[in-house]
Amino acid sequence: MQTLKSYSCSICNSVYDPSQVTYTCPKDGGNLDINLDYESIKKNTAPDIITGSNDFSIWRYLPLLPVLDPGCMGTPLRSVGWTPLYQPKKLIEELGINSLWLKDDGRNPTASFKDRASAVLIARAREIIADVVVTASTGNAGAALAGMAAAANHKAVIFAPKSAPPAKVAQLLIFGASVFLVDGNYDQAFDLSIQAAKEFGWYCRNTGFNPFTAEGKKTAAFEIWEQVILSAKLKKPLSIFVSVGDGNIISGIHKGFKDLQEIGWLEQMPRIYGVQAEGSAAIANAFHNMVEDIQPVKADTLADSISVDLPRDGLRALRAVTQTDGSYITVSDTEILAAIARLGREGIFAEPAASTAYAGLVKAIKNRLILSDDPVLVMITGNGLKDVKAATNAVQPAPIIEPTLEALKKVLKR
Repeated sequence: MQTLKSYSCSICNSVYDPSQVTYTCPKDGGNLDINLDYESIKKNTAPDIITGSNDFSIWRYLPLLPVLDPGCMGTPLRSVGWTPLYQPKKLIEELGINSLWLKDDGRNPTASFKDRASAVLIARAREIIADVVVTASTGNAGAALAGMAAAANHKAVIFAPKSAPPAKVAQLLIFGASVFLVDGNYDQAFDLSIQAAKEFGWYCRNTGFNPFTAEGKKTAAFEIWEQVILSAKLKKPLSIFVSVGDGNIISGIHKGFKDLQEIGWLEQMPRIYGVQAEGSAAIANAFHNMVEDIQPVKADTLADSISVDLPRDGLRALRAVTQTDGSYITVSDTEILAAIARLGREGIFAEPAASTAYAGLVKAIKNRLILSDDPVLVMITGNGLKDVKAATNAVQPAPIIEPTLEALKKVLKR
């Protein structure tokens, strides 16, 4: 069943038929929201149908997605999502809160949250018979696209800043994508990818620019609804902490909850908290200035996945917080590194952008934005193996010793 009904502009609210536009609003360049046929969804599915599914991936939510079944059974494309939840007792006690869940999207096939968007984008590319899909990325979105494209035998073209971590670039190449390292930052790679898409007729996956990216990312909201909200029977709204760069993850999660409310499956909207690095805080700046005019910054943070001068989905990312009674929080690179190390002691290996969300929770508790009886979920968006250099900087180096017991005893006495 095709549920895609129309697009609406996030700025001017103009509504478009799916055949009229592909990416952004032709009037003002605003990002497009996808409007689903909610009445049809309510007639053809129900919560117990979803929760009774044996498909433990994002595709269990196919009735709530604006794409058709992409096929590709038995491939990584079909194993995206339904990522694990942890409730680490030591962290709960240390933070002084009653309920905490960590949702680890580093367990996706290419080790990041971005697989959700790329899987849905590939499904859309198959529908419109787009042979080549292109994106700009600091690494994770590109790896996700390259991996999902490989699974579906699609061609992928990736533009990444030459400063992208080597581990992420290696993923792009291993998955067989055509990779171009740009002598510039992410924003310049983004602009070049759009120019190339127009010139060569490629389908552009870019975050926020393509409306289907948020539709893939909203599946995390569906999982949180099913894994936590339905099962835990919360007395207070769930507070969700999300690291923010371009803004598409947080806006996608917000969209998922809005969809659930629209069809009557969600009684209470969660409170959404966006966390940005101090060196890349354009959206947080707008939030604290109480304006929707998001001004670019000169991004400078070790968290490469959220290092963005001008957030391409900034407006919707801002509204995800303002419309849910949440807040924006900024954290330093030192706090981000400390969060990597702390999560690691719970057996969770997070890259800098992923640990940023946990660092934000620590600060929110310190500033009493979160109280002891507030149920909290933190999104862990990427695996630490994505950026081994940052992980190494988060901990003390291992001592080098001679291969003797005496040498070991000397070190142990220190």
